[in-house]
Amino acid sequence: MKNTRFLLFVQCFLLVQMALSYGQTANYDEDKIASYVLPDPLKSGDGSIAKTSGEWVEKRRPEILELFETQMFGKAPQAPKDMHFKVLSEDRQALGGKATRKEINVYFSKNEDRYMTILMYLPNGVAKPVPLFLGLNFYGNYTVHADPGISITPNWVSNRAGITDNRADESLRGSNSAYWAIELMLQNGYGVATVYCGDIAPDYDNGFREGIFPMFYADGQSKPNPDEWQNVAAWAWGLSRAMDYLETDGQVDAKKVAVTGHSRLGKAALWAGATDPRFALVVSNESGCGGAALSKRIVGETVELINKQFPYWFCDNFKQYNNREEDLPFDQHELIALMAPRPVYIASAEEDLWADPKGEFLGGFYANPVYELFGLTGLPVSEMPAVNQPVLSGQIGYHIRTGAHAITAYDWEQFIRFADRFLK
Repeated sequence: MKNTRFLLFVQCFLLVQMALSYGQTANYDEDKIASYVLPDPLKSGDGSIAKTSGEWVEKRRPEILELFETQMFGKAPQAPKDMHFKVLSEDRQALGGKATRKEINVYFSKNEDRYMTILMYLPNGVAKPVPLFLGLNFYGNYTVHADPGISITPNWVSNRAGITDNRADESLRGSNSAYWAIELMLQNGYGVATVYCGDIAPDYDNGFREGIFPMFYADGQSKPNPDEWQNVAAWAWGLSRAMDYLETDGQVDAKKVAVTGHSRLGKAALWAGATDPRFALVVSNESGCGGAALSKRIVGETVELINKQFPYWFCDNFKQYNNREEDLPFDQHELIALMAPRPVYIASAEEDLWADPKGEFLGGFYANPVYELFGLTGLPVSEMPAVNQPVLSGQIGYHIRTGAHAITAYDWEQFIRFADRFLK
């Protein structure tokens, strides 16, 4: 818990310093938001309006997907033809007999020089196959639980995690467990699987020389093209590769997998859900700018701030909208709409003003017209609910809780309650 609190303090401090370094003061005042116009998620480029779910699926949805792909997240490649899986370990009496723990390597090439490792827990004593939550983690699989059987990542990790040489060691085992309510998921009959995001693309600006990117460069290429993937899309791509494995595991119900993520990894979860319809449910926890929050509100973190602080997250084309949010041909409600008719849950925190909680709520609310084409109720309230009063009855769920930027047991309790409606 001490490590988790330290990481949260460092994260908040860095965000404040970042805004100051660019000479900007983030706006949190609703009265100072300039008027803006959101694009109509149903209106196609030729001016026609989708009036049926079929017209949405066949015409309007591909337009929106292409805009996000070419102007924000970047195009990603297909799965490598030589990708294959190996179960490295399996303990059927993990966590005191409550779970079966597996570690699986997903190899991206025949020579196995590039891979990611899936850590998976499945509840014992319940009928198989089971529904499952899948998400990326920040510092290595061994940080999500104190279980001594979890392997330590050999890949680069951030020194902000208390490491001094960017190499993981035993000191961080279980240090991020507060973000992963593994026992709670197991008790409720869910499996949980996670992959260290750094297995796919390390979370720092290394010129795209490391991670998965060089595998897909054309001759003479040294970085992604302006409309090609960078880290967020690469992380989303990795979630889909994990899904490729889950479809082969008979103990997992691959038709009942919820993809989830917090903060920057919440952005990746949303893009994974948008691009991969195999995910049955999508969960965004405090994903903020570039995630669930509307960009055109210009509240908290802005397009310019996120692109300057993290120039390796989104494709280079997205940078043309720095301080020009009014020119964006899309906004994040349309990202949420890309999940329709599948369920989506959006979570905010009262003190996490940087992520613009109201903008996250509105990102869900303004996706409603697309869900209505399917005869479904999206987010069933037009005003933000009170703190700690989750809205769980629609196809889009939402809560704002007390506290700061984090993912807590309270958040997981709501995700499970929401998932029970669809995955049980």
